[in-house]
Amino acid sequence: MNDIVGNKIKELRKSKRLSQEEVADFLNVSQSTYARIEKGESNSWVNNIAPICELFDIKPDELLKQDTIVISQNQQGGNSNNAYVINQLSEKLISQFEETIKEKDAIILMLKTQLESLK
Repeated sequence: MNDIVGNKIKELRKSKRLSQEEVADFLNVSQSTYARIEKGESNSWVNNIAPICELFDIKPDELLKQDTIVISQNQQGGNSNNAYVINQLSEKLISQFEETIKEKDAIILMLKTQLESLK
């Protein structure tokens, strides 16, 4: 999923004639972090989905949908294969969101602990 989203973001950036540095500045991340998003090496795009959609004037589902879907030539089982591919992509995305939520929960807990120690 990171590859799909990264490629989509790269295409959008190029279509707007923006540099990686310009997009990174808009997202308040380093250029190297942004480059990792485009390469599909990072899922930090999840944390920046709202500003990314704002910058490129798109809806989140447009960013997440895959342009090419593998279509089976088998007429009888083709629809079930397509549904399987879509379900696999959805499950990966859900898994990434759940992982990000866990990471944020851990950070919140750490910050609360630090805040309590300062009181």
